[in-house]
Amino acid sequence: MQYDKEFKLQALELSDEIGVKAAADQLGIKYYTLADWRRQRKARGEEAFVGSGNKMMPLSEKDRRIKELEEELRETKRANDILKEALGFFAQSRKK
Repeated sequence: MQYDKEFKLQALELSDEIGVKAAADQLGIKYYTLADWRRQRKARGEEAFVGSGNKMMPLSEKDRRIKELEEELRETKRANDILKEALGFFAQSRKK
């Protein structure tokens, strides 16, 4: 699994406060993953994690809104399909 830079930095901050093992357990990540992030931070400082976690990059406000609208459209289409089926069902029962 890939994690974005923001998540890694927050995980490192937590590990600084409560320790690596406790932070890894709390976040549900492997101890050695968090320990490796700490080594990367120590070795590279601000340059650590550049380009990592592309799958989990935070969305821009515009992209987030587009995603919300796409989900809303999918839900509306599902509701319309259900209503069409119900209309067909009731239309059939009235013909009998």
